[in-house]
Amino acid sequence: MPVISLFFGIVIRMYFDDHPPPHFHASYQGFEAFVRISDGAIIRGSLPNRATRIVRQWALDHQPELMANWQRGVDLLPLEMIAGADLDD
Repeated sequence: MPVISLFFGIVIRMYFDDHPPPHFHASYQGFEAFVRISDGAIIRGSLPNRATRIVRQWALDHQPELMANWQRGVDLLPLEMIAGADLDD
């Protein structure tokens, strides 16, 4: 599963041709969560509270890029890296 972002030790991955709803996988220190792109909500799994807040805000800030990557995955095209929360202004 391709890594599309990495920040503060949090790894963001997205599968090619994954099941709906549009989501990504976030992992941090042994925790893993599926995060819905539309609202940044965890739909399965868990992350520590601080990581959850960071990932949710990052997802909301980068929703267009995440949706574009989701569509690339559906189309079996290469996914693009997205800037991490540590690089956001």
